[in-house]
Amino acid sequence: MLIGELAERSGLSRDTLRFYEKEGLIEGRRQANGYRDFAPETVIWLQYVRMSQALGFSLSEIREHGASIRAAANPELELSKLLSAKLKVVDSRIAELEALRQEIASRIGQACPLRA
Repeated sequence: MLIGELAERSGLSRDTLRFYEKEGLIEGRRQANGYRDFAPETVIWLQYVRMSQALGFSLSEIREHGASIRAAANPELELSKLLSAKLKVVDSRIAELEALRQEIASRIGQACPLRA
């Protein structure tokens, strides 16, 4: 399918699709006339990319793990492993933010809150 149809089916702009192609997230074969031709399963992959971003994965993480997920005999298991690892990162970040919040809260009302 051409980039316009892919944009319509995926709900993404042509510019976004070109960016994803440049970043190595999707690949379109070039036709003789220079137009990109994308496989129909690209739409499903783009849904995965968007959901992964919504769950906090960076484009580089998605690109890094994309090939292994697509090639896996059990992609659900691979995705579960990635989600478990991401959950640990999120939990760690939450702990850091809670510690920061406590530190800030302890300084409220001090004569000079910026002193140790």
